[in-house]
Parts: sequence; C-alpha cells; structure tokens
Amino acid sequence: MQDTFGLAQGGRREDLRFLKGEGRYVADLVPAGALFAAFLRAPQAHARITGLDLTAARAVPGVRLVWALPDLEAAGVNPAMRGYRVNGPDGSPGAGPERPVLARDIVRFAGELIACVVAATPAAARDGVEAILADLDDLPVKTDLAPGGPALHPEAPDNIGYRFALGDAPAVEAAFARAARTVSLQIADHRVAAASMEPRGAFAEWDGTRLHLCVNGQGVWGQKAQLATQLNLPPEAIRVTNPDVGGGFGMKAMNYPEYIVIAAAARALGAPVFWMSDRSEAMLSDNAGRDLISQAELAFDADHRILAYRVHNLSALGAYNSQFGQGVQSEMFARVLTGVYDIPAALLTVEGIYSNTCQTDAYRGAGRPEAIYVLETLMDHAARALDICRFDLRRRNFIRHFPHKTPMGELYDVGDFHAALTRLELSADTAGFEDRRRTEAGRGLLRGMGVASYIEAIMGAPSEASQIAFLPGGKVTLRVGTQSNGQGHETVFAEFLARETGIPAEDITVIQGDSDLIAVGGGTGGSRSVTVQTHATRANIAQMTAAFAAFLTPEFGAVPEFAEGRFSLPGQNRSFTLQEAAALAQDQGREDLTSHRAEATLPARSFPNGAHLCEVVIDPETGATSVDRYHIIDDFGTLLAPALVLGQVHGGVVQGLGQVLSEALVYDDQGQLLTGSFMDYAMPRAADVPMIEVDFAPVPSTANSLGMKGCGEAGTVGAMAAVANAVRDALASQGIGYADMPFPPVKLWSLLQQRA
Repeated sequence: MQDTFGLAQGGRREDLRFLKGEGRYVADLVPAGALFAAFLRAPQAHARITGLDLTAARAVPGVRLVWALPDLEAAGVNPAMRGYRVNGPDGSPGAGPERPVLARDIVRFAGELIACVVAATPAAARDGVEAILADLDDLPVKTDLAPGGPALHPEAPDNIGYRFALGDAPAVEAAFARAARTVSLQIADHRVAAASMEPRGAFAEWDGTRLHLCVNGQGVWGQKAQLATQLNLPPEAIRVTNPDVGGGFGMKAMNYPEYIVIAAAARALGAPVFWMSDRSEAMLSDNAGRDLISQAELAFDADHRILAYRVHNLSALGAYNSQFGQGVQSEMFARVLTGVYDIPAALLTVEGIYSNTCQTDAYRGAGRPEAIYVLETLMDHAARALDICRFDLRRRNFIRHFPHKTPMGELYDVGDFHAALTRLELSADTAGFEDRRRTEAGRGLLRGMGVASYIEAIMGAPSEASQIAFLPGGKVTLRVGTQSNGQGHETVFAEFLARETGIPAEDITVIQGDSDLIAVGGGTGGSRSVTVQTHATRANIAQMTAAFAAFLTPEFGAVPEFAEGRFSLPGQNRSFTLQEAAALAQDQGREDLTSHRAEATLPARSFPNGAHLCEVVIDPETGATSVDRYHIIDDFGTLLAPALVLGQVHGGVVQGLGQVLSEALVYDDQGQLLTGSFMDYAMPRAADVPMIEVDFAPVPSTANSLGMKGCGEAGTVGAMAAVANAVRDALASQGIGYADMPFPPVKLWSLLQQRA
C-alpha cells in the first residue's frame, strides 16, 4: 500500500534509528558527572507526618543533598503546583487546595512525595531514602467516588472538588414525561494506567545563569511556564527540551513534582541531576485515566427516536486538582455525549460531581472515550430493552443534515454516519453473525457482537507555528511546535513540506521539542498535531514563496509563479527551485530570506468519526475471551499518510480492548495499589489482538485547508464501547442482563457459573 506521500506502509524515517537502538531518549542524554535522585514516597494513602529525621540519610556515603518541603522552600522554590479551580453551575467557587511539590504535614495518596535524596550513584540515592526516618500517623482513607466520608482537604467539604451542570433541565424533564419508553443504566468506566513504554524521566542542569530541563513530555512550553513560576526564574533563564519520547497518551503532557525538585536540586548543587521512574513508581504516581460512574437515561418516542438524554456523573479527581482545566473536561464530556445522534435542541443535560479520593491524579483528557463508551453502552442496552436491532436504532437517530449544531453548541461541519455504518455492516458480514454464533454454541462457546458509532473533536490549542530555514549546501530545517511521542511526526512533516515545495524529503530535518529554538507551540495532545501543524506550515510556505518570488522578480523581469516545486514564467527557460533561490539569496547577502516563520490558527475544530464492530468468543469453562473479528470504517477526512493512520488506529483499538478485557488500576480499602507492576496490571499481549480490518469513508472537513480531521485517539474512542458491548451481547445470550468492565476470565467465569 502506498500513501499520499509515496511512503511504503510502515516505513518511517524514524524507524531505522529506533530499530537499531539509536534513539535519543532522556536516559541516553544524561550529562557526564550527573547526580541521581530518588524519592521517599508515602507508604500510606492518608496520614499525618508527625516526624521526619533526615540526619542519617545525609550521612550516607555519596549523598549530596536530602530535602523535605522546608528545605525546598529555603532553596527558593514556590512549592504549590498548578491546579485548576472550577466554579459550579451557580457560580460558587470549586475547591482549590494546595498541591505541594513535597508533602506538607499530610500525605493524601500512597506514593506521594515526602522527601528527595540526591547522590553520586543510584544505589547511594536509594540507600539515602532507606535511611530517612519518617513517622506517619494513619488518617481515615477515602477511596470511593461518592460525596462525603473522611475529608482529604478542608477546602473541599464532602470531598467535592466541584459540581457541574449543562443543558436545559426543565425541557429534558418534560421530554421524559411524554416519552413512550425510557431506558436507564448505571455505567462504570474504571481507572486505567497510561503504561507508556518509556516511564517518566528527566534531568536538569544549571550553568550558573540558566536552567535546562530535558524531560520526556508532550511539549516544552507548559513545563517552562511552571518551572519559571515555581523556581522564581524569568522565562528567558529556562530551556526545556523533549528528546525522543516513548509514548505519552496525555499522561506526559503535565508537569510532575519530581521535575521541580530535580531542577531546584541542580541549581542548588551546580551539577546535573537525573531521575527516572521505575515501573512501580509509574503505577503509583503517573496521572491515570478514566474513573467515573454514570447514571445515563434515554427517552424515546413511539418510533424509537431519541427525545432527550441525561447523565449524572461521579468522576474522580484523585487526591488533588488536575493541572488541566477540569471545566473543559466536563464540558467536552457533555459535548461528545451528543455523539452522532440527532437529539433535539437543548434536550440534553449532564450533571456531575468531581470528587477527591486517596489515589493519585485521575487525568481524564477531555472525556471523549468516556462519553462515547457511556452513550454507546446505553444505546446497545436500549436496543435490547426496546427489542429493536442495534443498527436500526442507531440509523433512526443519526444526524443526517450538515452543518449541524448540537445541543451543547458544537458545530459539526460535515459527516455521513449512515454511510459509515452501512459499509461496516457489509464489510463485517453481519448477516452471517447468527450462523457464526450457532457454530460456536455447538462447540460450547459463546459469541457476541458489539457495535459503536463514535465522534470526537480534535482538541488542544488551535494555533501553531512553523519555521523553515535554508542552510548552506541546500539542507533545510523545519521547526514545529508539536512533539512526537512515537506517532511518526518527523516523517509526516518532512514529507508534507516536500510535497508542497518540491524540496527533497531527504534534505529536510524536522526539529521539535526545544524552547530555545521554537518560540511557541501547543505540543501534542487531542489528535491536534498533524492538522494544526500542517495548517501552520502551509501558511508559512505561502508567505515564503511570495518573498522569494519578489526576490527573483529582477531575474525574470516579472513576478514568477511557483508551481510544481519551481519558480518560472511562461515562455522562459530559466527556473529556480526553492533551494536554488535560497542559495542565490545567500550569495547576494539576503540573510532575511534564509529563515521564514509563520503562525496560523484553525478557524474551527474538525470531527473524526466512524463505526466499529467487534465479535468476541467466550469459553464458559474458563471465562477466557478472544476477540475474533474486528472491523472499522473511519472518516478522518483527507489522509496524508494512510500507513501511519493505520498504525494509530490499530494501537488505539488495542488500548481500548486492553481496558475492556484486562487492564485496571485496583486499590484496596486502605488506598493501597494492588496492581503496581506488569505482573499484576494485565497489559494486552500480541496473542490478545485480532486482525483489525480498517477502511475509510472520508468526508473532507471544511475546518482546514487540507480537509483533515485527525485520528490519534479514534481507535480507543470506538473500541471501548464496541468490545464491551460484544462481551455483554455474549453474556446476554445466557440471561445475564448487564455487567461492567473490565472482563477478566475470573469475572466472566463467576458470572456464568452463577447462571448455570
């Protein structure tokens, strides 16, 4: 398969160095002579620190520094990390408790940082941590999502971080009152780990006037801003870099206390300081995903069309407020719940409570996978309750006319949800499903089918910058404000610039992740990268070619046109490539033409959408589930690199089925993590992944010049609901009405034994 760029499927310019072990990750770049940091983490989920003796730790051979919170403050650090505070629907302020970099008096989740040790070797740093004498008195633990219980913060009565509400409640109540049928269901979406291949890590160095933090993040500017605030440094005194990054998934987009501490320690010691999480630390301290319970309801008329929809949520904040806007998360949950269905204007309400628990932060992104999972689970449940085909129920309620303004104010510019579902039915051979079910039943096995129609919105900053520079010898650099976490950005951006300008791709080097080289940027997250970055690069190309055309006008005697990679005029034999024009400008001392920069803002969001269908087979004797068939029809608009898109979709599907079938962060009633390693946290293996059949039904977006819609999270958005609904369909054949994910073998075996 060849993509738009002529890129062979799976071939990326990054791959060769990665496969040869030549990637440049944080741990590969640590300066010679660096010191090593280790942290004392809270062994209890909720406790008061009554004593902390650092004397013995400071005497350990090789130890250079031991800090608790007072030492950090004495070193000139503002210890309060950023946390968004959200007002409630009545305007009352939400809770705004302090999250200190190192614990102040009380720890609120197992794994919270209490003290830091910096030493000459990793072993000495760990020995120093072991030598710290800490006295902690247990406090009551809060692990459930319901309001009330032992208070974590005096600023958050009943452990409520904030309440939110959207929609027209009286109109929805009236719609439910006149409905022919209503359906309700309580749906749990459990907590999961990002579990990136490369754990979190960073090193910091101080040259006497400037700080450099090298961190495996999803962008550099947020980190730079928080470092400036917390270390009381001017922004120009800070450089943040992101090298190669082994997976982010939103979790690495935020700052973390370890980075602040090692930066302050490097400044205090005048030596580089390095820290890298191990897997158990990551499970304890990385911001997690999901973790909400939704009571969802649909009201139908006599023709099975949706009249109204309402959801009540309980969502976990973890122990502290998120660094991202939780109000935005709530709003996007509500917006995406509109989904691909034509719910009458304003007849949707979403209410909820974000509560504190004795667990690390819950990072729930913008609510896209969660919202689709809730909505599609309820749709399948409604189809069974109303005794109507799941496909027919969806068709009757699809949005059909575009542009379409949703009840939450989102404007869908284009789409064809009916066509995607129809193509999915054909490609997945749904007509043969009952025969396949009967065949499996004859072998003592259960087969189920699940479907999900999804829509998401590309998120994050709508603006981006692009800088193109011509070097002596014809080489070109492209500086971008996004940050690859393994998606193939270097290939896509170089190939795009090559396609648009005629510059050979092999002459282009993509530069990312350096706040000294790139003035602004939005980083990576919310499926924004290619759509926003190529929009900025195209604006830069237009500006650049106009400048070169003006420069070349004396050479041609008229303003030349730029087409097919060359400046020329009709009837003249002379022409110049961009590289030749740049070389001529350099020869004439026109240094102003060697570098070109532009910023651009997308006029609106675009909306990736599509439909997933999954078939699973369950062995009642063991409870083991295998995903036997998986089909997708996606609408990503214009595809720049289909081979890379397929990789994104496949990875997203695996992430979704992992959550449904095996993954779960599990805590006991004392807030202790029980799934702190890959021996306990069940990541999907290759044998768990089916062949995933993907096809595209593109309807180009009108929200950007290329017609793209983004694809980074689409696989997960559709997979959670499709796989879970397939499992529930198989269980329903045995009279099991409803069950919440995850569905590990022991859970399914127990459910089926109860029905035997």
